[in-house]
Amino acid sequence: MTQVAISELKAKLSSYLDKVKAGQEVVVTDRGRPVARLVPYDEGRKRDPDIERLARAGLIRLGRGRLRDELLQPSPVKDPEGKVRQALLEEREEGP
Repeated sequence: MTQVAISELKAKLSSYLDKVKAGQEVVVTDRGRPVARLVPYDEGRKRDPDIERLARAGLIRLGRGRLRDELLQPSPVKDPEGKVRQALLEEREEGP
């Protein structure tokens, strides 16, 4: 999140709009106090109201688009003996 004074926003509006287009949030301040928030335009995409509420409260951050294709591919790491799974289960049993 970027904060900007009104005077600087007026002087460099295009650069701040580029940041918003890239998915960033810009908070506009007047004498150091937040007065507005510039966020990317949402093309009417419907979201769960609970998800929206959590995002407004700052408890979660909404995604900015699609995942890269390489992140959707299966992992190239092989674990035929299931050691990673076993370690995860043991860690969960131990607790925090």
